[in-house]
Amino acid sequence: MTTAALIVAAGRGTRAGAGLPKQWRPLAGQRVADQTLMALVDHPRIDQVMLVIHPDDVAHLAEWSSHPKVSHCFGGDSRDQSVLNGLQALAGSDVHKVLVHDVARPCLSADLIDQLIDTLDIHQAAAPGLEVVDALWRGDEGLVAGVQDRSALYRAQTPQAFHYDALLEAHDAHPGGAADDVEVARAHGIDVAIVPGEESNLKITRPGDFARAEDILREQTKKEEHMDIRLGNGYDVHRFGEGDHVILCGVKIPHGRGLQGHSDADVGMHAVTDALYGAMAEGDIGRHFPPSDPQWKGAASEIFLKHAADLARSKGFTISNVDCTLVCEYPKVGPHAAAMMTEMARILGMEMDRVSIKATTSERLGFTGREEGIAAIATATLIKAQ
Repeated sequence: MTTAALIVAAGRGTRAGAGLPKQWRPLAGQRVADQTLMALVDHPRIDQVMLVIHPDDVAHLAEWSSHPKVSHCFGGDSRDQSVLNGLQALAGSDVHKVLVHDVARPCLSADLIDQLIDTLDIHQAAAPGLEVVDALWRGDEGLVAGVQDRSALYRAQTPQAFHYDALLEAHDAHPGGAADDVEVARAHGIDVAIVPGEESNLKITRPGDFARAEDILREQTKKEEHMDIRLGNGYDVHRFGEGDHVILCGVKIPHGRGLQGHSDADVGMHAVTDALYGAMAEGDIGRHFPPSDPQWKGAASEIFLKHAADLARSKGFTISNVDCTLVCEYPKVGPHAAAMMTEMARILGMEMDRVSIKATTSERLGFTGREEGIAAIATATLIKAQ
């Protein structure tokens, strides 16, 4: 199951002034559409992006036409028809969650994307909104004709997040003419949770909005330049010996032999632990838990991994993701990968979709190919704002 972003980019944007449609105009060294695409394509929890464009705009796709995460389809005569076309184009790609976003909102943050995806775990749908704080008037021919109660009113933003199947069903049933996908979803009986929107997530509508968006993007770039991003790698090997099971990434797997080691010989967890220590320039497991110390004999490797994670947080780092590859002929890892990801995520205090556990063989070559042991390679990313 994957998470997709659907970017609505088929409009002509006439209120933005004469010239190219606003999504293809320059903005902070790129184009509006490029900035929006980068925000979603570069997010680690977005697996694919469907860009819904006008048939006249194919030439504007440039390098995005060959990007492995990006596909495109053509929009319709209305916004809701364009969204439906995009949803139908995603059919068959195992999409579970979908975020529908206006291309003219290029300043969305990674935090907002995370919050929307997380909210879908407990709600049918979620959308960002900003509480209305200004007084509201009704107008008539340039004069104030009355006032409007602002209590319980919100300014709607995108991305708006949904379970894919439910949103597709809602669009199929809708007669058309909706202002946004929340309206479509609610008409189909889908409850939509409101998450806090962001003032910086503005929609480029009129000519003056380009300068505002550029200021926001340049400020975001300055913040990113002051982030401390660390990568660490880990490698570990344990040989087979007597036993009836192995422990890999916290999961006990029946096997004709066990792995030998001073602790419980969890080769995958050891590699991830060393990757975390490496990212902090804190050595390896042996520095923190010497094998010469008898208290660690037979110890659960969870102790080591949790220590590394806690040390990272104490230094102000967030663990962005970990990726571990187990190298062995047997046991087969695939049937246990989900359980491993769940257990590693629990210990690390992370979302499961930020933990990757996978396996490969060495094509019967070397010590792993001869089934003499198991190796593991891991990478970890740490991030700290400065």
